[in-house]
Amino acid sequence: MKFDAQTLVLIALLLPSITFHEFMHGYAAYRLGDPTAKNAGRLSLNPLRHIDRFGTILLPLLLWASGGPIFGYAKPVPVNPRYFKDIRKGDLITGVAGPAANLALALFGAALSWGALPLASVAGVPVAQALYLVGSQLVLVNLVLMFFNLIPIPPLDGSSIIPIFLSDKALHSWYQMQRYSFGILLVLLWVVPMVTNVSPVSEYFKYTVYPVMNLLLPG
Repeated sequence: MKFDAQTLVLIALLLPSITFHEFMHGYAAYRLGDPTAKNAGRLSLNPLRHIDRFGTILLPLLLWASGGPIFGYAKPVPVNPRYFKDIRKGDLITGVAGPAANLALALFGAALSWGALPLASVAGVPVAQALYLVGSQLVLVNLVLMFFNLIPIPPLDGSSIIPIFLSDKALHSWYQMQRYSFGILLVLLWVVPMVTNVSPVSEYFKYTVYPVMNLLLPG
């Protein structure tokens, strides 16, 4: 597979998008009284502080090579729920802050794409096309990051919604299950598609990412 302009732009936008995602996790926790991310130097928009060699570099390249949707992740920002007055609510707010950051970037990308339409007659078609490409890919990469992270499997952000509905006993079991979470994700991302020729994540994106993207971008 070749790196076309669209793929290059998407990969270039992935790093700042996941950086902002992780920063907002740390910022939300900090506002709730948890200084862990700040003390670790992770309350920063510097991408170098958040890069994970597998999740930020290798995973996107493997997904690109396999023809799947390109996404990745950064090093999780450290959070200590014991600082929260209400652990369940604190976990929820901190967890949702990351996907909310991606939604904000997707809306910004949509605004850029819509702004490209009248720009064509003023700055020329190539400039307008370049702005539309950046805006549309910003929408795509951030919707993918948002919906992927909303899957309710630990350690993804969607798992922070589950504790609100659990008793203390069930919550302990839920946290114990997190030790198996990475294996579950690997099965969903690679094993199931290899065995069935159907990617659960791609099917999920078909009914989440792409309909929302069609709503946000010019027709």
